[in-house]
Amino acid sequence: MAEHLGDPTPASLPAVSYVMPVLNEVEHVEAAVASLVDQDYAGEFDVMLALGPSTDGTDELVARLSAADPRIRSVVNELGTTPEGLNVAIRATSNPIVVRVDAHSVLPRDYTRIAVDTILRTGAANVGGIMDAQGKTPFEQAVALAYSSPVGLGGTRLHVGGDEGPAETVYLGVFQRDRLEAAGLFDEGVRRGQDWELNRRLRKSGETVWFNPALRVVYRPRSSVRRLARQFLSTGLWRGELARRDPSANGIRYFVPPVMVLGVIVGLLLGLVGVVQAIVGAVPWALIGFVIPAVYALFVVAATIVIGRRLPLRARLWFLLVLPCIHFCWGIGFFFGIAKLTRNIQAYTGR
Repeated sequence: MAEHLGDPTPASLPAVSYVMPVLNEVEHVEAAVASLVDQDYAGEFDVMLALGPSTDGTDELVARLSAADPRIRSVVNELGTTPEGLNVAIRATSNPIVVRVDAHSVLPRDYTRIAVDTILRTGAANVGGIMDAQGKTPFEQAVALAYSSPVGLGGTRLHVGGDEGPAETVYLGVFQRDRLEAAGLFDEGVRRGQDWELNRRLRKSGETVWFNPALRVVYRPRSSVRRLARQFLSTGLWRGELARRDPSANGIRYFVPPVMVLGVIVGLLLGLVGVVQAIVGAVPWALIGFVIPAVYALFVVAATIVIGRRLPLRARLWFLLVLPCIHFCWGIGFFFGIAKLTRNIQAYTGR
């Protein structure tokens, strides 16, 4: 609804509020904030950081950033979770455009300008684009490739790109505040997948979520196997929770990892039965179960050869581990979510 925001001229461009939940992000938050201050958008803006209970010096760094630039402010996010942090930051701001930012993301200079222009042009309640994962170390490079590949995260437009137009969900999001508030902000009971859940509510209320591939945001992947495993166990956990809450709103791609995990586990157990059969002298027909994990292993190797050929050798070797880590952690987490065990393992997976 362009009429809510005025003419797209420098004098009348809507003011923007950047909102970012931050928890133990001392390695990334300064670059993320710098990319906001450096936007080429001509309208006014402020930056609101929702500070969780960090232990790595993040709060001290943010204090220095705020002292250097009064447009950078912070508010306490006592629980440290993402949806609570986003809502606290949104409520602490008032500008008509809300830009949701991740501490691991770096916005290109034209991001806000293109996003606001897209809102004015389409009237969408939320616009967003592509998560452009880029790694620095060989491990991060392998993770970045998995993010942007159909064999990694399923090939949705927000990961691999596609045509501009209405979408189920988008990466991050630039919102019209009145539509966002009318939808009830982010669901604080959903620790992961809150963007998808909010966009589902927006679409159900008749609003438009708009994908624009020109909005390409650099994202820094997790830097270790442990952090990656925690991330995807949590992601799968909450996807399972959301699938249980609203079964009709989930595409088939969300069920591929849990089905794969179940198949590999059943195949391994069946194969072990076959080994016992062979030991006791019975016909080892159950050995056929080993075919399932063997096929999956061949899939991972083939994906590494075909898709990973663009990577340096060390990153390709990491890809052999990264892909199963994503698949298995996501799939196992999904089962916990479906089984209503979300809260039971949340302490391990984090926010």
